Amino acid sequence: MSEDTSPESENTLNHLKDEKSPYLLQHRDNPVDWYPWGEEAFQKAKDENKPIFLSIGYSTCHWCHVMSRESFQDPEIGQLINQVFVPVKVDREERPDIDSIYMTVCQMITGSGGWPLTIIMTPDLKPFFAGTYFPKDTGPRGTGLRDLILNVHELWENQEGELLKSADELTVSLEKISQGKPGDSLPPEIITQTYHSLQENFDQQYAGFGTNQKFPTPHHLLFLLRYWKQTGETEALNMIQETLKAMRKGGIYDHIGFGFHRYTVDQQWIIPHFEKMLYDQALLAMAYTEAYQATGETEYRETAEEVLEYILRDMRSPEGGFYSAEDADSEGEEGKFYLWTAEEIQDLLGPEDGALFQTVYSISPEGNFKDEARGIKTGKNILHRTKTWDEISAELEIPSDQLWWKMEHAREVLFPAREARIHPGKDDKILTDWNGLVITALSLAGRVFGREDYLVAAGEAVDFIMTHLHSQGRLKHRWREGESAIEGNLDDYAYLIWGLLELYQATFQAEYLKAALKLNQTLTKHFWDNEEGGYYFTPDHAPQILVRQKEAYDTALPSGNSVQQMNLERLYLLTGENNFRETSESLEKYFSPTMKQTPAAFTMFLSAIMFQTSPSFEVTILGEKDSLDTQGMLKALQKEYLPQVVLVLKSSSDDLIKELIPSLENKTMVGNQATAYVCGDGTCQAPVNTPEELINLLK
Repeated sequence: MSEDTSPESENTLNHLKDEKSPYLLQHRDNPVDWYPWGEEAFQKAKDENKPIFLSIGYSTCHWCHVMSRESFQDPEIGQLINQVFVPVKVDREERPDIDSIYMTVCQMITGSGGWPLTIIMTPDLKPFFAGTYFPKDTGPRGTGLRDLILNVHELWENQEGELLKSADELTVSLEKISQGKPGDSLPPEIITQTYHSLQENFDQQYAGFGTNQKFPTPHHLLFLLRYWKQTGETEALNMIQETLKAMRKGGIYDHIGFGFHRYTVDQQWIIPHFEKMLYDQALLAMAYTEAYQATGETEYRETAEEVLEYILRDMRSPEGGFYSAEDADSEGEEGKFYLWTAEEIQDLLGPEDGALFQTVYSISPEGNFKDEARGIKTGKNILHRTKTWDEISAELEIPSDQLWWKMEHAREVLFPAREARIHPGKDDKILTDWNGLVITALSLAGRVFGREDYLVAAGEAVDFIMTHLHSQGRLKHRWREGESAIEGNLDDYAYLIWGLLELYQATFQAEYLKAALKLNQTLTKHFWDNEEGGYYFTPDHAPQILVRQKEAYDTALPSGNSVQQMNLERLYLLTGENNFRETSESLEKYFSPTMKQTPAAFTMFLSAIMFQTSPSFEVTILGEKDSLDTQGMLKALQKEYLPQVVLVLKSSSDDLIKELIPSLENKTMVGNQATAYVCGDGTCQAPVNTPEELINLLK
């Protein structure tokens, strides 16, 4: 990101000028005198007795850009905001703790939420008004920001006491929401109830969940895969496969450069909001990898590998960490980078291949992308397929493999042409939690596909985090331009532990397991509620904002408590230490009253619960990692979809793993051959020496 630091430009910059967040820096030259979140802004509000205008967004948020262009870049609106409020900008990706609290407030007040998030609050941070996007002026799109400012100003001048009372009442309600009480263990039937809830919400016509906008919900798919494995329910597998195939064909997928856009505004998966988020790529790569393991369908492997190719090509920093996101907009237009006219396709591919490409990817001269404001077609096209390769092949009477290769050749022509365009902005901050997800995805795919390059990249990402975002046992949340900052939150620890456990089971380098265990100790010490149970989102040494939240429901991301429940189950199986199981049981009981009400909002947590409701195993292989007999066993395990299995390798030279798992001393090789021990539910089977015997024990 280029920055003008000339004296002339310094005079026009607001208090965001020294921030590191790309989102905050986008607003540093607004006429709004934005402050970053902090005591300077809060004290100013107290000294001048002004309410705080809190605006929360992120750098790739389309409607954040719209509100900025319409209002925050307007001198008149800027002057009004500065007169009435102390304005504060927050990057929700840098400060998910702040975002979560005030998004909860917005949902309490309005019944919905989204970004940009607009909060008006007292100088002591208690909110009394919440909303999302506001147009500049009142009209068909709703109340305008100008009128909102003037109305709040009048109320603050004449009814300040009433606003303060309202803010106090809202804060009390927020505190009550955040103070849960533990219940009983979850009933076993909650797993089937959750499946039926997802089944009812499944779109039978277009796949996915819901019948309006379509979001990829990979944690739902991961749950359904485990449910299918546990029950053999074919409809669960059908829902997974139809959704994965619909997304891969749709406009939500970037058919030229790979990777998934955030979501589609239509039911058919065609018209996306074009931002690309790192966490979506990681979670969807996991879903496609597991689906390949479960079914053997090559399309799923190809999709996972393409998504990871995009991450490694476009989202990886020279230091080995991964950037956060790519914008929806370029040159002030949403999707401009990704759209094509029929003429462009013909010019680049020629008449014959161009015509074929247009047929396959639903391209027409009038276009299928509409101008957002006017609702008319623009002549530009979102690439998407409406049929499978086999269906198109039969229709066009071209062999399927020949058709695929023709389209791949066309893609290789179109990709460099698109690269020459002005790219959307890249949010190049590196977040610990989202990098933990990428480490998980790379480790899983590296193991399943036998891709050593993925494991190397995952290891380098771990090295980056442990070098730049880890100190004295604690994590930081964000790194950019040489600076690490912001105390690590629950997601940072839980996601990174997840990645380390996957990377250990892919490489058998015991230092990754050791790092996971140490981070878990820190998490327990600084995040665990010793009185009621559950992990707080923020550590005990971080400043509290209104309330200290504990949450387990999944959003676009699985909750930190859900992922940590999975981590605890795996750590218990890996080490046999009862404290992990005891903590997981306490965590389950704390959230069980909430989960019983709406179980489908907790699919990641319930995926972890399946470690208890179905057979789960720890497999220890004794042998040298590179020997043929050991490799035979490892490759047999890689081919199988075994989500309830954790894996340990004990070799003669690995003293660290024996230190971390003392019970390994009791397991020895049989017949001087690679030997597998399968343990679960408190018992161990007799050791076996062949891959076939091992797989039979697990089935």
